[in-house]
Amino acid sequence: MSDGDEPANDDAGDGTKEADGTEPAKVDEEPADEAADEAEESDDQPAVTDPATFENRLDEAETVVEDAETEGDLDDADELLDEIDADLEEAVLPEPEPPEDEDEEPEDPKAEFEDRISDLRSQIEDQRGPYLDDITDEIESAESTITTSEWAKEGKPEVAEAVSSFFSTANDALGESFERTETEPEAVAEELAAARETIAETGLDPDDDAETIATLLAAAETLTSDLEDATLWSDLEIREQLRRQGFYDVLEPEVTKDFPPEMSAIKVYETEGEAEPLLSALEKFDSDFMEENLLSALEHFAPEEAYEPVHALAQRRNKQPIRILGRIGDERACDTIEDFLGGGDVELEKISLRALGMIGSEGSTDAVAQRLLADNKEIQSSAARTLGMIGDTRAIEPLGDVLDEEAADEVRASAAWALNQIGTEDALETAAAYADDRSYLVQKEAEKATGV
Repeated sequence: MSDGDEPANDDAGDGTKEADGTEPAKVDEEPADEAADEAEESDDQPAVTDPATFENRLDEAETVVEDAETEGDLDDADELLDEIDADLEEAVLPEPEPPEDEDEEPEDPKAEFEDRISDLRSQIEDQRGPYLDDITDEIESAESTITTSEWAKEGKPEVAEAVSSFFSTANDALGESFERTETEPEAVAEELAAARETIAETGLDPDDDAETIATLLAAAETLTSDLEDATLWSDLEIREQLRRQGFYDVLEPEVTKDFPPEMSAIKVYETEGEAEPLLSALEKFDSDFMEENLLSALEHFAPEEAYEPVHALAQRRNKQPIRILGRIGDERACDTIEDFLGGGDVELEKISLRALGMIGSEGSTDAVAQRLLADNKEIQSSAARTLGMIGDTRAIEPLGDVLDEEAADEVRASAAWALNQIGTEDALETAAAYADDRSYLVQKEAEKATGV
């Protein structure tokens, strides 16, 4: 290089020139740093999954469950649900809109999918089986019934006959030669146990032998039912107690030979309105069948002396005793019956509301009025009518609100009916204001309030 030539490059502090002498473009390093930070933040935040992905996968799983024909198919469906469940747990779904009411819990975006998975698992379980173990478990339960029960003289041959009938069906289904040779229950149970062990060794497959398994299970269940119907010593003791108390004295001698004679006696006491013999039988019989028939008889004339035993039964949420309490009309039952309001059982709540209306205690007005706000229109309608039966004037305003709101027509009609039942000037004026209502049902009830 000659002394007069310019240096090819400037000092480091002056930058670098291109060959043509122009300044090179400067690189802005700051945006690159920001991009790196953004990339790092993106790595920390998993991508949001489209809910449609899980909807489609669950639709496919539902088809698999519905089409499953074998236990293996059901196992495959279960594994598919496991995969979806695991992916759902890891997934990030879009956040739902926040609730308008600050006191409400925000929605879980995964809840709907979790419910579908749970429902599909239940369908899988419902489609499984029956299995060989179901048969042997049922037989083993029958053996226990035979050996632990105290059979009456009449019951022993009934037990033997029930086992013989089971053996007959099992022989046809399996090509076996089971035979009952004993008559005493303990010995019969041993023969049944031996048959159970043989059946357990058959290794029946739930897919290949489904029809045979179903036949044997039905026969085992019939055996259980027959043993339940066989006569126990305790059954005879109860009848003997009732006989000594004169329970059967109302029957003609030839009627007492009928089985069961209690039914004939119950009808007589019901017709004559005699509560004491019915209550005595209700206390003694440990039988759902007899309890139902005794309560039906008591319901027809609802004696006051039946309050205590019927109230005890009503506390189990039994519908028939609740109806009887309503007919008895004892206000002591109100607290118990009010506890059944809002529990989710529509039929139970309707019966309870009706019973409260029949009792007619104004102390129940507030509890009943709250059910005007129920989500179910049948309950709303029943609550309105109950308020009319109670007749408390404090119900006029909430009943008027029902008429004024966009409720179902049958609910509004019930509110108008209730106001007519209350019957005060204020109640009738409130109802009469809807004599030209758009609904014929409401009009019909409101016109009654006008006196026209």
